[in-house]
Amino acid sequence: MRPPFSLAAAIIILSSVARGQDRMPPIRADKLTPAQTKSIELLRATPRGASEPKGPFVPLLRSPELMNRVQAVGEYLRFNNSVPQRLVEMAVLMTARNWTQQYEWNSHYVQAMKAGLKLEVANAIAAGRRPEGMADDEDMVYNFVAELIQNKCVSDLTYERLRTKFGEQGVIDTTTLVGYYSTLAAIMSVARSPVQPDSTAPKLAPFPQ
Repeated sequence: MRPPFSLAAAIIILSSVARGQDRMPPIRADKLTPAQTKSIELLRATPRGASEPKGPFVPLLRSPELMNRVQAVGEYLRFNNSVPQRLVEMAVLMTARNWTQQYEWNSHYVQAMKAGLKLEVANAIAAGRRPEGMADDEDMVYNFVAELIQNKCVSDLTYERLRTKFGEQGVIDTTTLVGYYSTLAAIMSVARSPVQPDSTAPKLAPFPQ
């Protein structure tokens, strides 16, 4: 039996309010364990240039050994990927859009522009539509990521196009990009991590349910 309207409405309102509350805010310096302090030091030493944990690394710090391993994977995927950076950032944007993960989107929208992705391509992804005028390699990656997200697999044609261009390593690196940034998106969604207050990236609208 469905609850009375008044009760159902209260549940919806309370749920909506709760979604805005940060479940795992930054840990105070005097509350950090030695393992957490070490994880922050390792993060500072990466090419990210972060002085303190931000975004997904704030909740990840609750599991410092996992954070160490996760950030090491991310360092490879972002800075040593076998696929060009422009395509890396496009795949990340597509993953963030799939999750409607605003923090992830904001961070990588700027990085995508710096890497050479066209504004029109990024904005089409934000709107949930296929971009027009993509370069050939962008079309390959777009098809691969879109099929992987939507179908949980990729067609032979899509697989072969990407493999021919970037090799099997490129296929694995692109696949893992989707998995890695889906993991970060899930962590931030569960933690209700706040969005950057000063971002210039377009706000992602929820997809219809």
